[in-house]
Amino acid sequence: MSERFTSASDLRRSYDLVIVGAGPAGLAAAATASGFGLSVLLADENGAPGGQIYRGITRSSEADRRRLGPDYAAGKKLSAAFAESAAAYTLGALVWSVAPTDEETPDADYPLEVGISLGGVARAIGAQRVLLATGAIERPFPIPGWTLPGVMSAGAAQILLKTSALAPSGRTVIAGSGPLLYLLASQLIAAGAPPVALVDTTPRKNWRVALPDFPAFAMSSYAAKGLKLLFDVAKRIRVIRNVSALEAVGGDKFETLIVTRTNGTMERIDADLLLLHQGVAPNLNLSSAAGCALEWDEKQALFRPKRDEWLESSEAGISIAGDGGGIVGAQASVIEGEIAGLVAAFRLSRISKEMFAQRGAELKKRLASVLRGRAFLDRLFRPADEFRVPQRDDAIVCRCEEVSAGRVRATAALGVQGPNQMKAFLRCGMGPCQGRLCGLTVSEMIAQARGVSPADVGYYRLRPPVKPVPLREFAAMPQSDAAITAVAGFVERSVEKGSAAGSLEPDNRIVER
Repeated sequence: MSERFTSASDLRRSYDLVIVGAGPAGLAAAATASGFGLSVLLADENGAPGGQIYRGITRSSEADRRRLGPDYAAGKKLSAAFAESAAAYTLGALVWSVAPTDEETPDADYPLEVGISLGGVARAIGAQRVLLATGAIERPFPIPGWTLPGVMSAGAAQILLKTSALAPSGRTVIAGSGPLLYLLASQLIAAGAPPVALVDTTPRKNWRVALPDFPAFAMSSYAAKGLKLLFDVAKRIRVIRNVSALEAVGGDKFETLIVTRTNGTMERIDADLLLLHQGVAPNLNLSSAAGCALEWDEKQALFRPKRDEWLESSEAGISIAGDGGGIVGAQASVIEGEIAGLVAAFRLSRISKEMFAQRGAELKKRLASVLRGRAFLDRLFRPADEFRVPQRDDAIVCRCEEVSAGRVRATAALGVQGPNQMKAFLRCGMGPCQGRLCGLTVSEMIAQARGVSPADVGYYRLRPPVKPVPLREFAAMPQSDAAITAVAGFVERSVEKGSAAGSLEPDNRIVER
């Protein structure tokens, strides 16, 4: 049975494999790697395993799983397999860094250190290998008024539904693009809280672009489920398509969604709650801060970490699995987690080359089968340019620092070359979320101003800690002599008189400078 820890003080000094994130990929990797005899620590900041897709799965009732659908219910078996494993598990743990081991760490026999804050204690945990299974985050949707109270992400509404069986009251409008939009609408209908409208911003031209990939999609497991979902939702609620602009308006809270269609006509939809969503993107903060190289994916219009065929990043010993390495969905994330667990066992000499080759080939075959048809979805639900790059100057881009699109655009016109220079001018990306909500938008706005690809502009350069950690926890961490000298200029030690090699102070302290 997996063992749970509530304080970083109780963790071992090091593990063979430290996994960050207890979503589909992390759970599968932990069960696989521990099955091969590796000592595994699974660190997750949520209060229960499952990640976003299987959130609340361990506490869900049969009625909950039936209402949320079979894809959600599949997480029950996965979480049960993890619970039966020998992996150590921390819930509520904040992982703020992954880095090579400090050369001055005494007797360190591991190449990597993972910074973890848990139970009010911060520690650096040693690791032979690290797997980042940090999942995805919802893409920014910077329309005018998206910061009003009463506007939230569709993913947040789904979390409330999964964890607390809470459905919105009053009039709800869902707007954006992507499969989750229709899935959430279906789940709200099943929960007795149907939205008054679903505003689909998917560009019509995307159907033509995605058409060559339709034959493969038609053969996939997505096809029947996806088409049924679209028709079922369209039968039950109003669906508005061919949309070119959105604006959320209201006084001290959201009151009306103004929809502009591609033919120029406008419509006002009064509502109490607006749920926005236009797909998801890999959560890059930890992989970027760990130094993993990133690349621009034009098909999905997002940055993702570079990985080889075995999901290993550009940094030695660090693998990335699941949506954190590129959007693949829950089923593929599980298989990628199994691959990452297998790779860890092989690299640490726990399985033979023959076993690795055989199991690896089987897993890759399963992965290819699950990903069949994925390209069609990627092209069909690529968000429209006008919703990725705000057209109006009054739209807020960086919510943390309240930086508008107009300020980003004006600063880009001065010749700013990339997001890190923009950060120095405007502080965008320097708030508590560390650029998770504005990174893609800022990079694309600069690229548009320069007339180049976002690949030439790059992404925010991040440094640990990637999330806020109380200063008292850092201060209480053991420090190396080099770190103390760098800050104070000297190191003090208590010594016996006559045994000191440095300058001896009157109170028997030795001071080394």
